[in-house]
This record gives sequence, structure tokens and C-alpha cells, in this order.
Amino acid sequence: MTEGKKETVLAEEISSEKVQEVLEKYDTDSKVRKYSNKSMVILLSVLGILYSLFHLYITFNPIPTLLMRSIHLLFAMGLVFLIYPTFNKQRRDKIPFYDWILFALSIGACGYLFVEYQDIVSTRGGIPNTVDIIVAIMAVLLVLETARRVTGWVLPILALVFLSYPFFSHQGWLPRMMMTREFDLGDIFGQLFLKTEGLFSTAIGASVQFIFLFILFGAFLSKSGMGQFFNDLALALAGHKQGGPAKVSVISSAFMGSINGSAVANVVGTGAFTIPLMKKIGYKKDFAGAVEASASIGGQILPPVMGASAFIMAETTGISYGTIALAAIIPALLYFLGVIMQVHFRAGRDGLKGIPKPDLPRVKEVLLDKGHLIIPLVALVALLGSGMPVAHAAFWTIVLTVVVAAVRKHTRMSFKDILFALEDGARQSLSTVIACGVVGIIIGVVNLTSFGSTLTSAITTLGSGSLFLTLFLTMIASIILGMGLPSIPAYIITATMVAPALADFGVPLLVAHMFVFYFGIFANITPPVALASFAAAGLSGGSPMKTGAVSVRLALAGFIVPYLFVYAPAMLLIDPTGLPMNATEFPWASIPDILSVTVSSILGVVGIGAALEGYFKTYMNVITRIILAAGALLLIVPEFYTDVVGGLIVVGIFVFNTLQNTREENLAKEVVE
Repeated sequence: MTEGKKETVLAEEISSEKVQEVLEKYDTDSKVRKYSNKSMVILLSVLGILYSLFHLYITFNPIPTLLMRSIHLLFAMGLVFLIYPTFNKQRRDKIPFYDWILFALSIGACGYLFVEYQDIVSTRGGIPNTVDIIVAIMAVLLVLETARRVTGWVLPILALVFLSYPFFSHQGWLPRMMMTREFDLGDIFGQLFLKTEGLFSTAIGASVQFIFLFILFGAFLSKSGMGQFFNDLALALAGHKQGGPAKVSVISSAFMGSINGSAVANVVGTGAFTIPLMKKIGYKKDFAGAVEASASIGGQILPPVMGASAFIMAETTGISYGTIALAAIIPALLYFLGVIMQVHFRAGRDGLKGIPKPDLPRVKEVLLDKGHLIIPLVALVALLGSGMPVAHAAFWTIVLTVVVAAVRKHTRMSFKDILFALEDGARQSLSTVIACGVVGIIIGVVNLTSFGSTLTSAITTLGSGSLFLTLFLTMIASIILGMGLPSIPAYIITATMVAPALADFGVPLLVAHMFVFYFGIFANITPPVALASFAAAGLSGGSPMKTGAVSVRLALAGFIVPYLFVYAPAMLLIDPTGLPMNATEFPWASIPDILSVTVSSILGVVGIGAALEGYFKTYMNVITRIILAAGALLLIVPEFYTDVVGGLIVVGIFVFNTLQNTREENLAKEVVE
């Protein structure tokens, strides 16, 4: 079949108008102004390019921490006031006068820190004067307003709740465990603005050092055609398989989600292509949307980039990036195995075929056409593995992307393309930068008032000395705190607020942070606030709540695996035996332990998928499904005897089901003959 006919068969993408509508409904970050004034377009382009060039410059030429972080946050705030409208229904082709004022105030706050920096850190020793307090209050209000514009109401309201606490935390009507000393304005806003424990906390530190550069890296990859490469490669590898388009969705969304770190943007970007294909071969619209949502979320737990969260975890815990990336491999693969198995069994149950091979690109053609674009990702892993600082590795992979893309004419970037990527990277970073700034308010209040230890104490008290119950409560708290938030601020908040609750049970630092990281991210597909699932439903035409419920079912392995690696850390490839809870270096787990937990978990995940769909090689009745689910759960429990019993149940049912299918096929042949 000719290339033109292939394109006709696969050209089922949702219209750009529908994509933009869904983006604006579920991703506040996409609601931007569109200027007809050429001067404004040029001004914003110049500011965005300068913002990106600043980050590339400080990679090798750092300036004092407070100043570097203040430029990163306050300049981003200024850009938000120029790019994002105050209200959704406001005209988007011009800037009201007050946004120019807010822009000037944001830049002014940054300039104030530069002018007063020496006095702040030396003469005044961090103790604020009256002007400091006024500027600090202004900066906090500005960052809350920018957060409302780019992330919606959830995060600023949460920050305001925390910000209000030190104003009344000394009141006698509070429970004794929540009471603190009295704080004045200088205590509160000095903490938030003049130190690296508030607006300019480790969250912004990670953003300026790592996150921005990887967002910029993603912008360069996108401009080179990497997104199309992932789609084409996934089609070539899995498009013809049973339920092929759904497997294409899982594979392509996993790759893109790992790089871009935005679940909603990934759902819309890849879902516009994969959801219509899934519906075309017979998947129901709720299921099609749920596949895309669960796969897009999973991309953020997939090494090597993990949506940049791996680097924040390294910054927060002091554990090396390499250790975190390696630890994340097996849990991530188990998660995607769980999704793909359910997709596969659903296709088998409903008789859904793949796309005919002649209508698909071939692997060899795809690799020859755009395969060279994978080189920067391979180089990134190699550079990080060699011990190169993360920021330096990101810088050189950006440079390498431009060089490698130039190998083929259709991927080559012109000077204009490079400038566009610099601008686009700056724009894409704004929501994350602002979110990290607002999270800094929460971190600042927690450090000032010790509220984190209060919440930790409450969780452990409710857990009544039971590790499992404490894990369950930590999971619920992580999902609630992560609702409606991008993955990076969701992780930072859960790591600050609830991860310490696991320390009393001796759960290693790495394991605790991986546990809350998973559930903070999965809040995006967990109703009632499941933004990724709702966005997918907007594309598929399905019910948002039904799509959310199916997403949770498809992602069930992701809700089980974190418990497993708490009880069996060998799944993270580490052996924390005999080490302190806050250890940052671990010996390798033994090969038998790794193989044991991995093999039993694989069989358990496949068993759960078959039980949920009621199908392996042929249909299963309700009783068989219940027994199979019980056996699969026994396999996932990391004990020798449960593995043996569970393995016998699962393998036995699979063998019986396969024999039953063979008998049915033979009977069908006899009837035909």
C-alpha cells in the first residue's frame, strides 16, 4: 500500500479545535493570551528566549543561591502576568493596565533583592525591616495570583490554608499538639522571602537547577520531531497486535510522559491520535480514554527522566539520581505490564484486532527516518551514569539534540526553530516554576511551625502501630494532597507532609519517598478530581467519572506495587538491612531476592489483569475470576508460602483456561467440518 493510503487509514486525529478546547478545560496552563499586536509577540518571544538563555548561562556560571532562585521565580511571575488572562472570559488579544503594574511589581521585587542582598545576608542577618516585610507580602500575594492563573484554585487555596496557620497557631482553642509560639509578620514573611526556606525553597532550587533544563530539553526534542517518532515506532511495534492501537497508546504515552512530566498535556498530545484509533477497532470510549490517561500518568514513574521528578527526589533526599532511576525500573515496568495485560485481555474478550500490517509503518523505516533522535536520550543516560552533574548533562543533551537533528533534513532545526524552542521551553516551564514557588509557602510554614511533625504524629497515631494501616493512611493523604496538582508539586508536598510518617516504622528514606511519589501522581486519575482522566474523556466523548473509574482499574498494579516494595525493597534493587532509616546509599539486593520478587509480581500482575477482564485464552466465570484474583494477590504478598500457593492457583487456572480454549477451538472446527 502506498504511503498516501497509509496516512489516510491512520489520519483519524481529533481536530486541533477540539484538542485546544479540552486543554483549556482541564489544563489551566493552556489558557493563554493570543496577541494580534506584533510588538507584543516580539516582546514576549524576546523575554522567553532571554529567560531560557539565563538558565543555560547559570548552568556553568552560578550566582548566589537566593538571587538565582529569585530571578527564576519572580521573572516567571512577570511573564505569567503578560501571557495569562486574569479571567477565562477576558479578552485575550490585549493586556489590561493592571497586568502591566503586576508585571512591574514582580520584576521590582526581584530588583529589590538584588539591591538589598548584601544588607539582608550580612548587616541585617536575615532579620527583616519594615520595607522587607512589605515587599515580602507583595511577593507572596503575587505568586498566589500567578498560581491561580496557571494552575487553578486548588494549589493557592491550599497554600493560603497553610499560610493562615502561623497567625493563629498560638491560640488556646487549638488542640495542644497543634499549638506553637506566637509569630509576628517579620517571622512569617521573613521566612517566606528572605531565606531559602519559603518562596525560594528547595522546590524552586530543584526547578532552577534541573526541572527547567529538562523542560527545555523536551521543547528541543519536540521541535526535532521526537513525538512523531515515538508514535510511529509504537505503531510499527504494536499496531498490528491484538488490540494494537491501545498498546500503541501505552507505549507512546509512556515515552512522552517520562520526558514532558505533564499528564494532561500528554493525554491531549498523544490521545488526539491514539483515542480515535482505539475507538475505530472497537474499544468503548470510556475504556479508550482510560487507557490514554493511565499510560500518560505512568510515564512519570518511568526512568530515566520520570517527568523530572527523579531529580527533585535526588535533591530532596540526598540520594543519587542513579540510585533513584535504577530503583524505579522494576515498579514502572510492572505498572505498564498491568495496563498492557488488561488492554490485551479486553481485546481478546471482545475480539478486537489490530491495524493491518500493510497500513502501518515498518520498524526499519521508522528507525531510518527518525531513529537518530533517540541518541540524545541514550547520551543523557550515559552522562548521568558517568557521574556528570545533572544540570551539565541536561545542557549537553540539549546541544546534542540540535546537532543530531541536523543529520537529516526533515528533522534539522533552523536558527528560527532553535529560538522557537528556547521560547517554547520558557513558556512550558511557567506552570511548574509557579507551582514550585507556591509549594515553597507550604514548605516555609511547615519549617517555621513544625506542622509537618504534627501531621506525621497524627498519621502514626491513627495507624495504631500498624505499618499496613499507616501505609494506607499515608496513601489516602497523598492522593488528597495530590488532587488537581501537577506531578512535581504533588510529590514535593507529599514528601514534605506525609513521607516522614513512615520513618517511625523504619521504612527507608528512598522507599518512603517512592511510596508517596506514586500516590501523589495517581491522584490525577483518581476521582473525584482526576484531571488526566477527565481530559481523556473530553477527547473520547466518554463520561469523565466512568473514565476515571476505569483508569483506576487499569492502574491497579500501580496502587499495589508501592505496598510491595515497602515490604520487599529488593523490588527497588536495594538491600537496606542493617542500615539507618535515613541512609542514602544502599548495597545491591541479592539476585535471588530480585528474581523472586520480580517473577512472582509479574505472574501476580498478569493474574490480576485476567481476573479483572474475565479472560485469559477464553472467558472465565465469576467464581474462577475471584479465585484467580485471590491467587494473584497471594503472589504479590512477598512471602515464600504465599508465593507457592498463589503460583499454583494462578498457573493452574491459566493452564485450565488454555485447555478449555483448545477444546472450544477443536469443537468449533468439528462443527465447521
